[in-house]
Amino acid sequence: MKFSIGTNSSIFMDCIFDCKGGLIIGNHTVINAKCRLDTRGGITIGNNVSLSQEVLVLTADHDPDSSDFAGRNSPVVIEDYVWIGTRATILPGCVIGKGAVIAAGALVTKSVEPFAIMAGVPAKLIKTRNPDIDYCFSYRRLFQ
Repeated sequence: MKFSIGTNSSIFMDCIFDCKGGLIIGNHTVINAKCRLDTRGGITIGNNVSLSQEVLVLTADHDPDSSDFAGRNSPVVIEDYVWIGTRATILPGCVIGKGAVIAAGALVTKSVEPFAIMAGVPAKLIKTRNPDIDYCFSYRRLFQ
């Protein structure tokens, strides 16, 4: 697939990728089952990141003002120590800052500040996470 995947990182079963290439994953990062990563515009994921099951990361859409429905790509960056909850959606062009948490089911329509905890549709700041984090993922699910 021409992806760059760091040491001790895992991609679980049934994930969907929109094309080969366009994905960089750091070390100790977990992409749980059934995520869809739209790699057309490029996705960069840092170290010690957890994408929960069925997370959707989009990097492409169409220009609604274009006479020919032209496609457009915009990369997504997910920085270190980010946790994205089940069925959250990240839209094209977003940067998810270091240590941020995206609640399950949230719709992220714009970039997120470091250590922000975001929830809702569209996602809004509900509080700030303690910035004193220093953990290292190294788990594997059973039967995956």
